[in-house]
Amino acid sequence: MLPQPNKNHHLLAMFLATLVLGVLTWLALRTFSPSPPRTLTMSTGSIDGAYHQFGLKYQAILKESGVNLELQNSNGSLENLQRLGAGSASVSLVQGGLGVLSLDPNKDEFDTDLRTLVTVSYEPVWIFSRKLDLSAGLQGLQGKRIAIGSANSGTHKVALELLKSFGVVNADGVPKGETRIMQERGMAAAKLLQDGDLDAVFLVAAPEAPVVQHLLNDASVALASLRQAEGLSRKLPFLQPVSLKIGSVNPERNIPDRDIALVATTANLVIHENLHPALAFLLLEAAQQVHTRPNLLSRPGDFPGTQGRDFPLAKETERYLKNGRPLLHRYLPFWLANFVQRLILFVLPMVAMMVPLFTVVPAILGWKQKSRLFNRYGEIKFIESEIMSRAMTSTEIAETLGRLDQIEQEIVATRFSLAFSDRVYTLRQHVDYVRAKLKGTQSAQPPPA
Repeated sequence: MLPQPNKNHHLLAMFLATLVLGVLTWLALRTFSPSPPRTLTMSTGSIDGAYHQFGLKYQAILKESGVNLELQNSNGSLENLQRLGAGSASVSLVQGGLGVLSLDPNKDEFDTDLRTLVTVSYEPVWIFSRKLDLSAGLQGLQGKRIAIGSANSGTHKVALELLKSFGVVNADGVPKGETRIMQERGMAAAKLLQDGDLDAVFLVAAPEAPVVQHLLNDASVALASLRQAEGLSRKLPFLQPVSLKIGSVNPERNIPDRDIALVATTANLVIHENLHPALAFLLLEAAQQVHTRPNLLSRPGDFPGTQGRDFPLAKETERYLKNGRPLLHRYLPFWLANFVQRLILFVLPMVAMMVPLFTVVPAILGWKQKSRLFNRYGEIKFIESEIMSRAMTSTEIAETLGRLDQIEQEIVATRFSLAFSDRVYTLRQHVDYVRAKLKGTQSAQPPPA
């Protein structure tokens, strides 16, 4: 009778194998497919600016998915870019026109670690003044006190480009004549303008920015309309013409009282390319919620988009625009969907590697067991041939009987699969047959004298 395997031993072996596989899977996931961090840092802008207000909305949305978005105020888009490059921030809102494509047109588009996730809004260049006559152009600002923001801000760069175009400053950015360039920004600059301590203020901000709304509703200041908006957008490719329509700010008070021609950049939601893909998709979802609504310059659905970007488009954005939300994220909470997705990405290759093993290993084991049986058959046939070919001495007969007993014990001790049970029984019968033949030979021999 064939020996039966111990079921308890099999269960223990299966448990240990499952435990080892689970531990190895967990280690592999941590090493080769780590989960996204639960904290993300976003560099925004001044506390009274639109970027900070957008950041607060992103913060609330990401919190619903268990991700803590830390907001860092900054002096502007240039500082945001520096933080992204240094790794102290993972995501930021950056004013268009400041990326590597505009700073160095000869530079390879992909020679950067930064990626545009989406563009989220138009950012017009708002030029407010003490009702100066700027109908002919910005040359009317010569000899005036002009605030263009801090030196490391995007507003400063764009304002200088415009002032150069109209000859208010020279090619090196040095003011001509008695023109005074000042670095006040935001609400502080707006107050100086309203108090008469400034003649004009440049702002580059979304229409929702509190300082923009504040000045648009102040009858003591005027918003410049640039007749040259189309031409400026050809000269400075990171700008595009937009129009603030009559009555769009306040229809009751008819503000503005005419269509205002403006030039605008686009605000880019920029990430570092090593940002975890799951967080990139989460930010894309947040952008859809925050920036889809219309404003003074855009219609529903204009943003978020990919137009007017400064950096190469993130690969997550390409997949998102093509396929929408990842399938699992449509039905599962963020962290559970992310875990299942990582598990699938790891397990599928493992299964692909294991399936051949399940075919090869049994074949190898079967070949090994078959070899053992055939070797024993070979030995027994050899013994049988010896018996038939010559007369064996009593000593040889005793040794051969001992070898047959040893062969039988080895067969009994070896665990063969059920597929070999008939061959095992046949082999044991053959052993008994040869043993009986040997004993018959032993009985036929004459007793020693």
